[in-house]
Amino acid sequence: PALALGAPSKAQDVAILNFALTLEYLEAEFYRQAVAGNALSGDMRAFAQIVAGHEAAHVAFLQKALGSRAVASPAFDFQGIPTNPAKFLATAVSLEDTGVAAYAGQSYRIKRTAYILVAAQVLAIEARHAAWARSMVPSRLPAEKDEILNGHASMEQVLKVVASTGFIVK
Repeated sequence: PALALGAPSKAQDVAILNFALTLEYLEAEFYRQAVAGNALSGDMRAFAQIVAGHEAAHVAFLQKALGSRAVASPAFDFQGIPTNPAKFLATAVSLEDTGVAAYAGQSYRIKRTAYILVAAQVLAIEARHAAWARSMVPSRLPAEKDEILNGHASMEQVLKVVASTGFIVK
């Protein structure tokens, strides 16, 4: 993380994409468990199924871009949230908003054009996920001012949010 706070460099690019890959591992596993748990229904289930596919594709995309420099996935404990319809959606909104903030907060720090394109492609889809998740929350407008991290975050801010969930256990 300290490396990704410095001036743009090729080494920093790898650190930033590995940071993004770790977030994608988190999201991919969250949605995989939601679908596998078979506890969601209707629009929530459709959302989980489609987003699970997207997040798995993001993992593969980032792994390919990083090649042998890709970090391994940590272990996760979602504490039953992916299969709890009452908690699933709020967590999905938080994860998607955090992902958008992470990509927006690091995108301008990337030096290599190829990596900028990777980050931009994933950011666009993450933003759609965030909007879709928010649209399913009753009485919540998609553009409320209480958006997590105000849509742009430093790596330190994102890591603090992710650590507060307790989901990454290794």
